[in-house]
Amino acid sequence: MRLLFSAAPAALLCVLASPAFSQTAPTGPAVDLGEVIVTGARNPEDPPVVAEARRRLSRTPGAVAAVSAESLESRYAPNLADVLRDVPGVYAQKKWGGDVRLSIRGSGIGNANHLRGVFVSQDGIPFNEADGFGDVQMVDPLLARFTEVYKGGNALRFGGSLLGGAVNLVTPNGRTSGEAASVRADFGSWRTGRLHAEVGGVRGDWDAFIGVTGATAEGWRQQSDGQQQYITANIGRSFGEDREARLIVQGAYIHQEIPGALTLAHALSTPVMPATANVANAYQRDYASIRTTLSTRWRLSPDLLFEGAVYGTWKDLDHPIFQVIDQQSRNYGAFGRLDWEGQVFGLRADAFGGAWYRVGDLDAQQFVNVRGSRGTRTANARQNAKALDVFAEGRLFVTDQVALVAGGTWGRAERDYQNFALPGVSTTFNLTTGKDYEWFAPRLGLLWEGESGAQAYANITRSIEPPNFGSLTPTIGGFANIKAQEAWTGEAGVRGRTARLSWDVAVYRAELDNELLNFVVNPALGIPAATFNAGPTVHQGIEAGLDWRFAQTLLGGGWRLRQTYTYSDFFFEGDKAYGDNDLPLVPPHLYRAELRYDHPAGWFIAPSLETTPSDTWVDYANTLKAPGYTVVNLGLGWTLDNGTSLFVDARNLFDKRYVSNFSAVTDARVASTAVFWPGEGTSVFMGVRMGW
Repeated sequence: MRLLFSAAPAALLCVLASPAFSQTAPTGPAVDLGEVIVTGARNPEDPPVVAEARRRLSRTPGAVAAVSAESLESRYAPNLADVLRDVPGVYAQKKWGGDVRLSIRGSGIGNANHLRGVFVSQDGIPFNEADGFGDVQMVDPLLARFTEVYKGGNALRFGGSLLGGAVNLVTPNGRTSGEAASVRADFGSWRTGRLHAEVGGVRGDWDAFIGVTGATAEGWRQQSDGQQQYITANIGRSFGEDREARLIVQGAYIHQEIPGALTLAHALSTPVMPATANVANAYQRDYASIRTTLSTRWRLSPDLLFEGAVYGTWKDLDHPIFQVIDQQSRNYGAFGRLDWEGQVFGLRADAFGGAWYRVGDLDAQQFVNVRGSRGTRTANARQNAKALDVFAEGRLFVTDQVALVAGGTWGRAERDYQNFALPGVSTTFNLTTGKDYEWFAPRLGLLWEGESGAQAYANITRSIEPPNFGSLTPTIGGFANIKAQEAWTGEAGVRGRTARLSWDVAVYRAELDNELLNFVVNPALGIPAATFNAGPTVHQGIEAGLDWRFAQTLLGGGWRLRQTYTYSDFFFEGDKAYGDNDLPLVPPHLYRAELRYDHPAGWFIAPSLETTPSDTWVDYANTLKAPGYTVVNLGLGWTLDNGTSLFVDARNLFDKRYVSNFSAVTDARVASTAVFWPGEGTSVFMGVRMGW
């Protein structure tokens, strides 16, 4: 059995700790003043609303992070990969357009497309369907005040028990937006253009915020044109301190051509070329979505707070690939959560508990793809999913600095499916089937908290992931015999911050049974992946980084070195087919670093790099690897006295040809290997922002 800690010493010598924005603050009665830099000014990336979020996150005895909107203002960040780039342990890599492979601690590791194993939400309202399937193209980073990351079992606050945890974006409102109004324009390579405007404010007991974004780009590769439009409106009414009701309405439309995956040779020699089938049949995705939420935050007593919401979402998908996928889904649900702070037997304590209920209906049809248009209908089905989570977690400080943590979630998932026979289509059939899953996932932890706010923690958590409809692959005989994925994860770490230094190091090991793995059935045609339950597998690793402000008078300005490193060691453990082979897809080592110099006159320069120094397995049989890479970038910016800010974001300065990510295959010696997505070549993006 491989042990994680054989690799830990070498990794930790690389100054591996989390960026400053992923740190915590003291949780005692002291007032949180945010991080203070040497000039006495507040850290511009850590406004009070984000500092308060970090204080709440610091209650968690595990790896968490918060990314502020301010940290995105001086660079081009059009998708979730750019938002999460400096959060160690999160593998978020762009494939093309807004399509991002998102995996935390190996969650959904084999998923060729879309999202599985991570709960992605805005204000707690999921982007995932009720069965767990999801996409992240609907995320607009400019319409989030900050983004929370809860790795693994640390996402218990959202009721789930997924291996990857949760990513939650928080919508600005009239009280937290920070400015009465702002406008922003970004433009650059491949005819990229993006405009964003927002306005917010408070009048008496009411507050309101509205933001809009429109973007377009031809894309680096052929057959990758795209456009996006987003709008968010947030109206709130206060009824006193910590008592409010809020209505949030969000709309989005995304059109994106799909260039397709290539062989390794083509990805490195002719990376801008599209896959032949993608051009011939005009592969693309068209999404339209409306999301409506009515929420409340209500202080019931000095030590008891209730938060809850009801929501409804609608999404329409027109998706010409190997066939034209036509889906329309309706999801709705409700959650309620109580937060309590007080004493138990004279000891300081806090706790939360609540319930989540989600329901989703999806109408799914398929048609022959005739150059991107619909031909004969080939499939008609209806999917109904329900999910219920009842959860609770509490902390008891047995000393002033040491807390015992215990919690858990009880969950139930239902999958009901109807398939309809179509006249004249021999491959269709009538079928009504269903399957239910039920579980309890406990959690135990220990948290130490020093007077400075530094923390050390350890925990053990059980996670469960029931398969979604795509994994169950219905046939005339019913659902495939796919079991729920189960895991026990142990985690330990340290974190803290001073005026100049922030650090966060976490070590984890997850032992999985029935891991849901995928391989591409036919990459040339874009036919989706097949899912199987693996034998015992292990996911273990190190998540770490360092944010260091130093030499604050060198050359008349201030310096900051930000480093993040993720070590991922995922492997089979005595599998009947693959023995002790490594699992593919996530690189063993991923390191990012940025050295930034800020001059008192308002300008900055920030060279950075991203590297995967070792190759990564492509297939479960361990016969083919994707080469590692190093990409060098450069950021520049200038803030004028009137509040206008300018930036230049130059990427892949040396035009490195590399593979950003790929899909898994069973055995590269016999399977098609047209599964590689080329990383983008040299690009330059510029932006200007004005705020009032």
